[in-house]
Amino acid sequence: MNRLSGKTALITGAARGIGLEFARTYIAEGARVAIGDINIDRAQAAAKSLGDAAIAVTMDVTQQDSIDAAVVETIEHLGQIDILINNAAIFSAAPVTEITRTDFDAVFAINVSGVLFTMQAVAKHMIERGGGGKIINMASQAGRRGEPLVAVYCATKAAVISLTQSAGLNLIEHGINVNAIAPGVVDGEHWDGVDAFFAKYENKPLGQKRKEVGEAVPYGRMGVAGDLTGMAVFLASEESDYIVAQTYNVDGGQWMS
Repeated sequence: MNRLSGKTALITGAARGIGLEFARTYIAEGARVAIGDINIDRAQAAAKSLGDAAIAVTMDVTQQDSIDAAVVETIEHLGQIDILINNAAIFSAAPVTEITRTDFDAVFAINVSGVLFTMQAVAKHMIERGGGGKIINMASQAGRRGEPLVAVYCATKAAVISLTQSAGLNLIEHGINVNAIAPGVVDGEHWDGVDAFFAKYENKPLGQKRKEVGEAVPYGRMGVAGDLTGMAVFLASEESDYIVAQTYNVDGGQWMS
């Protein structure tokens, strides 16, 4: 039996990478999915590749009007939203002495404000229709500790963990479970940019940082998007009904809590 039969999900930043893998897995488990992404062409291509169970919605999580419109469009097409995954995020790196306000504001706008206000918009819908729901925020091992060149990104993911705790305690009275997933280092096209940051600031050849972080994982390799889907399905299913305000590490043993 499919674990998400009859459920509907909105996933932000889902046109590629981890978000797209979540969408693919949710559909395989019986759900219908809205692919939310700022790049609507890429979102439409992703939805088309997933078949009739997927739709694409334009979604810029830094703009409230865009968030609200994406929620309305998802409800119009799928009937309601049972599950939200706040997956959209960006990465930046720089020594503390080189962090700019522009970069700080941009990363917080997506990684923190985007999570909070998308969660808020969907929670309002869930409360209005009744019946509860599941909200899954994407945190990171970077939210568990600081890193010398990654102050801003680490701070945003620490904020996601804190928001998950507060929102989880607040929204469970409405039957809405809020939890988070904290991946470790996950390989994919986004790591091209991450690797380039470290090549610049640590004077490493391209690819060297990627190799080093993979070798440092106790499991023996970097993660891949598919390593996260089991937790994403579990937290969206009835099996997690008694789990509230938690952040789960899915990182090959990089962080123990």
